[in-house]
Amino acid sequence: MTKTKISGRDKGWKMELTLIDCEKTLLRDIADHRCRRKHIAQLYRLALMQDDEKINWKVVNNAIIKRWSIAGLEYIKQLAWSNKNF
Repeated sequence: MTKTKISGRDKGWKMELTLIDCEKTLLRDIADHRCRRKHIAQLYRLALMQDDEKINWKVVNNAIIKRWSIAGLEYIKQLAWSNKNF
């Protein structure tokens, strides 16, 4: 199990988020048509932060392309890599 630590600007708090089985979670939510690109970008970002070497990014990216398009993948990646809170 991998843990991601996120510290607030005010050093008074810390929060740990753990996404278990990142690839499975991403693929499940990509297939769920209630989930929007913003939600997938948030999961994508968490998975990137955990640096889980077991994730097959090619499979995840192809699932995103299949559902949305290459432009959708680019949008999700742009959000995931941004430093913005979304």
